[in-house]
Amino acid sequence: MTTLLVIAKEPRPGRVKTRLTPPFTPEQAAALAEASLADTLAVVARTPARRRVLVLEGTPGPWLPPGFEVVPQCAGGLDERLAAAFAGCDGPALLIGMDTPQVTPELLTVDFADCDAYFGPAEDGGFWALGLAAPDPSRLRGVPMSTPHTGAAQRARLAGLRVRELPPLRDVDTASDAELVARAAPDGRFAAQLARLAGVAR
Repeated sequence: MTTLLVIAKEPRPGRVKTRLTPPFTPEQAAALAEASLADTLAVVARTPARRRVLVLEGTPGPWLPPGFEVVPQCAGGLDERLAAAFAGCDGPALLIGMDTPQVTPELLTVDFADCDAYFGPAEDGGFWALGLAAPDPSRLRGVPMSTPHTGAAQRARLAGLRVRELPPLRDVDTASDAELVARAAPDGRFAAQLARLAGVAR
């Protein structure tokens, strides 16, 4: 069975979702980040897995459900932190971030029986999911992160592997992204938090 990895930051004002500010305040952006993280972790908790691991920068809060191992992120760039997350696995693993609260257990229920990797592209040119049947940190180290070409660069690192593509999803980076993602998952905490903030702004 697969290990599910979630890489995330503690949702603290000024440290998360800074591209949401403006129109949101740092406190509001952190509240949206917390709701996105809570939705993501709730979905992972409902997905069959060998292990569920939160790779966290910061300290766990009340948003963390039971059943997760929490390990600290290592130092270095995002490529190094993702590589280290995979290095801590001894079998098939699927990694996602905290920016796609519209994810579902169906999307995360992967089967490596006839493939070596899973790749989920993000609509901004990055990627929202990466799965490796045999975790190999070298497939992530040196990939330029947070660029419009990150997804293509990471996908190229999977050359020679049998890769299954996951559907593209939108990351929550901007206020426009937040609105579209909330529409895609209208029953989640993220959509509810965005609606509350919209009510405050009126």
